Amino acid sequence: MNNNMARLSRVAAACALVSAFASGSAQQENGNSFGEVVSFVNQHSKLLVLSDVGSDALIAVWPAMQGRVLTSSAAGPGGQSFGWFNRELIGSGKVQQHFNAVGGEDRIWVGPEGGQFSVFFAPGAPFDLDHWYTPSPLDTEPFNIVNQTKTSVAFRRVFGLTNYSGTKFELQIDREVRLLSDAEIWHDLRVSAVSGVRMVGYESENKLTNLGETSWSKETGLLSLWVLGQFHTTQQTTIVLPIREGSAADLGIPVTTDYFGTVPEDRISVKSNVVFFKADSNYRSKLGLSPQRAKGILGSYDAQNHVLTIVQYSQPSEPAEYVNSAWKIQKDPYRGDVANCYNDGPPSAGKPQLGRFYELESSSPARILKSHETVEHTQRTIHVLGTGQQLDAITRATLGVGLDQIRAFNP
Repeated sequence: MNNNMARLSRVAAACALVSAFASGSAQQENGNSFGEVVSFVNQHSKLLVLSDVGSDALIAVWPAMQGRVLTSSAAGPGGQSFGWFNRELIGSGKVQQHFNAVGGEDRIWVGPEGGQFSVFFAPGAPFDLDHWYTPSPLDTEPFNIVNQTKTSVAFRRVFGLTNYSGTKFELQIDREVRLLSDAEIWHDLRVSAVSGVRMVGYESENKLTNLGETSWSKETGLLSLWVLGQFHTTQQTTIVLPIREGSAADLGIPVTTDYFGTVPEDRISVKSNVVFFKADSNYRSKLGLSPQRAKGILGSYDAQNHVLTIVQYSQPSEPAEYVNSAWKIQKDPYRGDVANCYNDGPPSAGKPQLGRFYELESSSPARILKSHETVEHTQRTIHVLGTGQQLDAITRATLGVGLDQIRAFNP
């Protein structure tokens, strides 16, 4: 059997496994099992299911939608589907004008979103929702598969972008998604294995290459890799942002809160070492962490379903600049955030809500790339199901706080 036939055989076997379980899977708190989600989406566009022998961990990757990880499970096809997905939009087959929020736990974008070097606003356009457009190669177009195994799949896409200042870019994105074993997850978390929990973990390794004949420059705009994950909200879901302790004079503000206006006091709590943020889809708001404050890790806890989610991302130890994605002309376009979180909610001016989800996000530095030079960025997502005692031990070791502190903020 040649390599292509072998890959197709593995994909078919994985999809058949999911289909066999989907019809009888129990409905989860968020309304969907992993198998049911995969079966539904496969009626409209094919997913690749990655699995490992001896593990119940599964992830569903969507080649037609930029190779994003749509969802995952720690308990086989009948397990809870962790990624938010837009059933109505996917089922309709319609293409939205500004952004196709189909969902996904790990999707690739390119920054900056706002400012004079934005790739989401046309030159001279106002910075508002009516004029905000996601570039189609990062929204509705497929990435090409260049390699695939049972636990990984690699993609490539070449395309062009023009920023708000009129600078044109020719670029290539290489992206590999890989399912992690339990041993790799514990190693990456730097935590001793906790017996009895269920886990799924995966990472995306992303590379952005300048295919143009000239170097990029700060004066005409730089680009960055931007990885975003969408997850289900509940009234008891709390985002946890560990931050470096220190004074504002030494490290700057603890957290950026003014992306979409002031965040109400009852939705955020800023401590010396951590920021708590409500993720209930009831108020549209976004936070950001500067490279001086960020620690390479984000998290959330869903007390309703007893799910701990941890996102780790690559962050260079040496000082680096990051694009500023604020929706305005900026004085400091390279003093942006390395990590962000977002809670969806009703937007202003009567616009419809995108969905009931929250996001955990991270970005690569903005590099001055010469022709055919590359910047890289890795994001790792881990979901853990367990008892309060089990999850408390992991939360304290990774995020620096206990479940009692999280519950005190969002009882």
